[in-house]
Amino acid sequence: MEVCNLHAMPAQRLNDSQRSDLASGLPHWSLEGEKLRRDFQFRDFVEAFGFMSQVALLAEARNHHPNWSNVYNRVTIELTTHDLGGLSNLDRELAIAIDALLPT
Repeated sequence: MEVCNLHAMPAQRLNDSQRSDLASGLPHWSLEGEKLRRDFQFRDFVEAFGFMSQVALLAEARNHHPNWSNVYNRVTIELTTHDLGGLSNLDRELAIAIDALLPT
């Protein structure tokens, strides 16, 4: 299965104003230094793994990959742009796409 690269724009580090806007635009994510972090809990391992598979496809399409961990029904995702040493537009866009996978 081939995943197309959706991301044509280069990564741009977020300025102070854009970082401040993250809290209102991404209310379920926390800003921890130079990372966006969110913890997820699912019914069981299969549901958590299915979610991770969906996120993997989003990440691959954007060529921007999360730091994450999974323990049974819990998934933790941290987003940062290592090449820029901090948060970028890619992190914000991937967080928005991840949130869109979940029911409101």
